[in-house]
Amino acid sequence: MKIEPTKSELEILQVLWEKGPSTVREVNDFLNDQTREVQYASTLKLMQIMVEKKMLSRDETSMKHVYRVILEEQSTKGDLLNKFVDSMYKGSVSSMMMQLLGNKKTDEKELQAIKEILKKLDNE
Repeated sequence: MKIEPTKSELEILQVLWEKGPSTVREVNDFLNDQTREVQYASTLKLMQIMVEKKMLSRDETSMKHVYRVILEEQSTKGDLLNKFVDSMYKGSVSSMMMQLLGNKKTDEKELQAIKEILKKLDNE
């Protein structure tokens, strides 16, 4: 069974993927600085639930409990992206890409990276 994080859980996962193992205080401070105002108690409760759901592990060997991500970043994002493409674009990656590239200003570096990916796919 695949674990599907909620929006709030995904915010916490993003912090831990970026910063590495962290305390609740560190995660909460980062969320408050970078995304939105979140109460410490809410972050604590959510991270405790995420441990129960096997999304995070908790190291209790010191006074400060340190949380680590169990879910692998790329496979989690891949699963969420596949679900998004299926539900929003009826499984059509090209429809999603055309809308994405039409909606956002893509800089030259990103455009070159996209061209490289397409070249690789073409050669397979």
